[in-house]
Amino acid sequence: MDSHGQDGQRVVWAVVDSPIGPLMLAATRQGLVNVVFHATGPVCERALARLAARYGTPPVREPGAPLLAEAIQQVGAYLAGERRDFDLPLDWSLISGFNRAVLRELADGVPYGAVVGYGDLARRVGQPGAAQAVGTAMGANPLPVVVPCHRVVESDGGIGGFGGGLETKRQLLALEGVLPEPLF
Repeated sequence: MDSHGQDGQRVVWAVVDSPIGPLMLAATRQGLVNVVFHATGPVCERALARLAARYGTPPVREPGAPLLAEAIQQVGAYLAGERRDFDLPLDWSLISGFNRAVLRELADGVPYGAVVGYGDLARRVGQPGAAQAVGTAMGANPLPVVVPCHRVVESDGGIGGFGGGLETKRQLLALEGVLPEPLF
């Protein structure tokens, strides 16, 4: 193992303030690897411990690292309503199998301002009847906001669940024009 951990990976991270609360962004040489909601105290510590365990070396706080700085800029522009798409390399190494297939389809096939049902997303990846498994994949999404799991809703029109909290999901859907802006 070299000084960058078991995979030769160096993980850089930063916490940024945003309209939806503090977000932790982490990146490897391959790309953005993790976005974490409510990134304060214990939440941030747990996320950093998971990354350290996965990559075999403690992540380094380095908001100015080029890939991380670009991700911070793009996420900020998206949340300010100035950007609709992300143009970032993504490191998919924290997710595999069915979950990765579902998240890749979501990232590539559900554009800004659109929503998709859990069951429809399951059909798109060739697994009709796997709507609950799609829900599990959304909950395991290591790249929320950038891989837009907030765009997945219930077939009956319900908003569905969201790891960042339902109010955050409502804010993101309102930002994209899917839901009306809150009155207050």
